Amino acid sequence: MLMKLSGIILGMFLIFGVAGSARADDWCSRQVRHERHELNQAIHQHGYYSWQADHERRELDRVRDQCRLNYHRRDDDRYRNYDRDYYR
Repeated sequence: MLMKLSGIILGMFLIFGVAGSARADDWCSRQVRHERHELNQAIHQHGYYSWQADHERRELDRVRDQCRLNYHRRDDDRYRNYDRDYYR
């Protein structure tokens, strides 16, 4: 009975842990897609070399960097204590 209960709890933990990272990835893909759309609109309305298009390029880079930073931070948190835990 105890093994069954611990298996259920472990399964729920894994499901919810994966769902949290999937939501972050989904947010990033939506934001990048939105910023690309904004860039395309600015290019179409104001021209490729306009300051509006340049602003949207910077916004797209900012969102990409933010997503990249969050992705790496999540990996760093996961593996930060790997060596320390291994030798206990």
